[in-house]
Amino acid sequence: MKKWLWAGVCCVAATGAWAADVAATLQWSQRVELSPRVSGIVREVRVQAGDRVKKGQVLVALDAAVYEAKVAESRAAVARFTEETAEAQRDLGRTQELYDRTVIATSELDQAKLRQARAKAQLDGARARLARERTDLADSQLRAPFDAVVVARLTEPGHSVAVGLQPQPLLVLAKAGEMAARFRLPADRVGSVKPGQTVTVKIGRQEYPATLKAPGLEPMAGKDGPAYEVDALFAVKELLRAGTAAVVKLPE
Repeated sequence: MKKWLWAGVCCVAATGAWAADVAATLQWSQRVELSPRVSGIVREVRVQAGDRVKKGQVLVALDAAVYEAKVAESRAAVARFTEETAEAQRDLGRTQELYDRTVIATSELDQAKLRQARAKAQLDGARARLARERTDLADSQLRAPFDAVVVARLTEPGHSVAVGLQPQPLLVLAKAGEMAARFRLPADRVGSVKPGQTVTVKIGRQEYPATLKAPGLEPMAGKDGPAYEVDALFAVKELLRAGTAAVVKLPE
């Protein structure tokens, strides 16, 4: 008798339709490792593993004194070059007027235009440095990219962070309010499920309505042969743990 039992899947086939209770494992629907974009010393860690956080909430703060000083310095440079540019513009206006009255030579007008262009270039450069240094100052704080649960805290105050080719994750976050029940189907059954299809995820005695994502395009090796991973996404209010066993009830 041909085996329909595969990796915890019990299938009932009839005229092309089939139903199954598929063994699954809970996964985070979205998981990110937060790494700083700037170097520094960790001054404060405001969360613990298991905490729920809101989008935009500050989670880790580096010592920002150096970045604050650079912003202040660049702000002063912008103010100085703004005055110099304004003065160069006034000088160009006076020179243009004298040139129009044929009081001065073309070379003097050209020099005035050059001074004005140089002053404007210096101002533009100072503004660009200020924008970059303001970004660095903002990046000295790690913020939650979305409503999330803190999965792991990987840093403590005093930790020295050096930004290089290898990112240094300080926190691991998972999207709050949504989980994925991940299961596998053999190649001859994966075509029977469709993205957006409604299924049920059962965890213990609790059942959740879920929606299927598109199956994976590459097979995963298994003891019963290659299979394709499928995620069933479902909303959840309580805190569940990745790795928890579940069952996905596929429709007939």
